[in-house]
Amino acid sequence: MSASSIATAEARALHEALGLSEEPYGIRYADQAPAGGLAPEPGPALSIEGERAGTIPWTEVWEKFSCVMGKLWLARKKNTAAVFEAARYGCPGGSFYLGFHAPQLDFITCYVSTGIPGTPVAGERYLPSPAAARRFFTDIPPRPAPARYCVMEPLSRCPADAPPELVTFFARGEVLTGLANLAAFVTDDLEAVAAPFGAGCGFLVSWPLYYLATGRLRAVLGCGDPSARKWMRPDEMTFTVPRALYDLFLEKWRDSFLTAGTWGQVRQKIARSRKAWGET
Repeated sequence: MSASSIATAEARALHEALGLSEEPYGIRYADQAPAGGLAPEPGPALSIEGERAGTIPWTEVWEKFSCVMGKLWLARKKNTAAVFEAARYGCPGGSFYLGFHAPQLDFITCYVSTGIPGTPVAGERYLPSPAAARRFFTDIPPRPAPARYCVMEPLSRCPADAPPELVTFFARGEVLTGLANLAAFVTDDLEAVAAPFGAGCGFLVSWPLYYLATGRLRAVLGCGDPSARKWMRPDEMTFTVPRALYDLFLEKWRDSFLTAGTWGQVRQKIARSRKAWGET
């Protein structure tokens, strides 16, 4: 049996032990996009220089708008890949979080905070001021995209010669309990899980890569973004880990609480939850 098939079998066993109702997604950057992936329509180029020069055609930007989390939601329903690039970003915020342009646009600093006085842009009021938003975008800068495409696809479909950098789970409370405790177990780090402020796609990509760049294997509990909740199942959150942490999951989970009696009781609640939500 090849190493790749062993890893796949062990991954299935881990996912079953956790009580997952859906395969995790792998996230990677690549110079080629997988066939059949879902991508936003091409949109105008984005840059702060173009914004300040007044050359960004905002009407066209919003006509082509497509939330990263929304495109991922459609991909999840079809069990296929969601694909993004600098020319097919869907959302100006998502383009920044996925590393396709920087710095963030001034419009977005207003949009996520208090809006623009005298215009229809009331602002989402997730941060108290445009200055606070600018500080967030500056202090937690996404990594520039290292390849043309950002690919989010079912984990088992990631090519053996192009493994994902990140792995995202979609789960509710009981399963998240298992994931969070497993992260602490395999890292021996009592703060192995972070729940920072951010956008839905930022939780998937920019925050995990930011922590990884600091030398810490940290999982990110995400989708505490009200604007992205429409693209999640009720009570569902994301849980994203770097590949190295996922590999530790595969290596060490059989020695953890996941094979003990208490987790068996939790699995009963997971089964009831899945039945209640029609996911059996």
